[in-house]
Amino acid sequence: MKYYDVIKEKILESEIYDKAHDYVKDRNKVKVYYEIGQLLNAAGKDYGKNIIKQYSEKLMLEVGKKYNERNLRYMRKFYEVFSNIKWNTSCSKLSWSHYREVLSINDINTIKYYLTECSNKNLTIKQLQERIKSKEYERLSDEARNKLCSNEQLNIYDVVPNQIVIKSNLLKNELTEYALKQAILINIDDFLLQLGSGFAYIGNEYRIKINDKYNFIDLMLFNYEYNCFIVVELKVTEIKKEHLGQIQFYMNYVDKNIRKPNQDKTIGIIICKKDDGYIIEFSSDHRIMARTYELV
Repeated sequence: MKYYDVIKEKILESEIYDKAHDYVKDRNKVKVYYEIGQLLNAAGKDYGKNIIKQYSEKLMLEVGKKYNERNLRYMRKFYEVFSNIKWNTSCSKLSWSHYREVLSINDINTIKYYLTECSNKNLTIKQLQERIKSKEYERLSDEARNKLCSNEQLNIYDVVPNQIVIKSNLLKNELTEYALKQAILINIDDFLLQLGSGFAYIGNEYRIKINDKYNFIDLMLFNYEYNCFIVVELKVTEIKKEHLGQIQFYMNYVDKNIRKPNQDKTIGIIICKKDDGYIIEFSSDHRIMARTYELV
């Protein structure tokens, strides 16, 4: 089989198609690159591993520089990764750039997770890069990963990872709760991304009035995917029983005075230096979760 001639023909057809049908060029590109990857895989078996280098040198001269050896290898890996799984369902929703971004990942479950997120939530390339960089999938619990493998629906407790990485230029050994909060606020977009998807910032030192006294919630968030308020308390120590009572008090206040009838009950997140599974397990409110943090 004249693999090179077939590959070149597909590329030229794709280039023409791109110019004539700009609105669907990404869909066509994904399809064509998959087919090219299949041909490159077969050519490698017949002519050896160096065939991609030979093809790229000719294609760069005859078609364009973007068909270099690196990109051809991406196409071959694209075929190798997706040839044994159902990829056609999501291919029409994602661009080649989305697929290429995940091809550096070796684990297929990790790849499927990020592509599903892209497809379901219409993530941009930049948003996908940020999620991969933050190791969002790797920080999910084993229970959450098992749910994903069995196609079960994740809840908000699954999507908030442990640990939460917080960017900070402050003295890490002398960190106070105020300093921790400032580190979060300076990089609030990154912090919300660390928590997972759907989180939106409402305010810090969020004031609530109990009788004649004011109390202040460290961080008030809302999650539009799970349709609920999120109360966040910051602790630079190990979690304690009194922390649970404090955040539960705030959650109940928000539910009674702020939450709308169509919204789900408020969730509490305690971000602490060290958690204690025993204390959390015997907490009187299952809506409270504890997550440790790491400063970088």
